[in-house]
Amino acid sequence: MSQDCAKQILVIDDEPDIVELVSYHLMKEGFAVDAAPDAESALVMLRSKHYDLVSLDLMLPGIQGIEFCRMLREDPRTATVPIIMLTAKGEEIDRVIGLEMGADDYVTKPFSPRELIARIKALLRRSNRKPPSTTLTFGELEIDTERYKVMLRGRPVQLTSTEFKILLYLAERKGKVITRSQLLDAVWNDDDAVEQRKVDVHIRRLRTALESNPARPKYIKTLRGIGYYFEQNISTG
Repeated sequence: MSQDCAKQILVIDDEPDIVELVSYHLMKEGFAVDAAPDAESALVMLRSKHYDLVSLDLMLPGIQGIEFCRMLREDPRTATVPIIMLTAKGEEIDRVIGLEMGADDYVTKPFSPRELIARIKALLRRSNRKPPSTTLTFGELEIDTERYKVMLRGRPVQLTSTEFKILLYLAERKGKVITRSQLLDAVWNDDDAVEQRKVDVHIRRLRTALESNPARPKYIKTLRGIGYYFEQNISTG
């Protein structure tokens, strides 16, 4: 990977040792790396430069990582940038909340640099992969598979790259029940460490974005104890 076309990674962490460790291994793999010690500094950098992925520590001075993740997802300029969180080991609630705020993946501290790099590469592969050039239409929902855009009743729906891939995978197989394990294989590839609960979190976020009543979903439905399916008989209205 040449420096001119290297993927740009922003590492946000207030621990210099962590920044040095992560930056070293990323640059060793050919990535271009910038670092910020807090969310405020990171905001300035994100507004002046495009980044292909953000590595975000949860425990930051000032604006906390979970709140900053929400801010990035609400800003159209950074809404689709892949985010990988670094969390303290065993803090499941933080991981779940982080995913609900829009993070695509997480790594627990202490972490293996090899695992972190593998997960970053997997996220970048998913965000770069282009499905067939076509638009899928389901009543008032349109999925533009070439431009990675979703429209609902003529208005854009902001989804992360992971959420888009889950939606597209289900929509392309409408009516077919997909298990959590199948979704993990399709969306997270060979990442055996990913818990099935991560699928549920992203499905919940998708329903919040697409459904007028997430408790009674119109598009993505659940077959209890088995998995999810995209409704094949969808009417307008």
